[in-house]
Amino acid sequence: MDLKLEVVDVSPPEGTNIILATSHFIKTVEDVYEALSDSCAGIKFGLAFCESSGPRLIRKAGNDPELVEAAVERARRIAAGHCLVILVKDAWPVNVLPRLKQVPEIVTLHAATANPLKVIVADIGEGRGILGVIDGGTPTGVEEEKDVKERIEFLRKMGYKHPLPS
Repeated sequence: MDLKLEVVDVSPPEGTNIILATSHFIKTVEDVYEALSDSCAGIKFGLAFCESSGPRLIRKAGNDPELVEAAVERARRIAAGHCLVILVKDAWPVNVLPRLKQVPEIVTLHAATANPLKVIVADIGEGRGILGVIDGGTPTGVEEEKDVKERIEFLRKMGYKHPLPS
């Protein structure tokens, strides 16, 4: 058996985030659809799930046709059994990850990002699997006091932390 490694670019479209997971069972599509819909009002999403047995189809769902097709295209590039690609818009991964972690079919969450995303895929001829991901770039340094202040201000501006008193 030969092993071939491939780096697959699945970077999310502008203005979206991608969540990459490994799941199992055909019920994944319906359960993930419900989890996303219940997580955040106004969320737009598309998802694609690669079956690894039976007809081995890419199953798809979502409430935004463009995101569904973009998720299918990324799943097609990865082409690994039980791979799940989710694209979200008008929401952040932090809004949906707690709910996705409760979906019984999801085995592993590999990434949740708006950054460029590459997937390391192993191909043995009879099937493919996700070995890992490269999410964004490498660090350029260590935060200093001004960076800490900017981080804290950013989180408050985004509404994730209580505003500091004036």
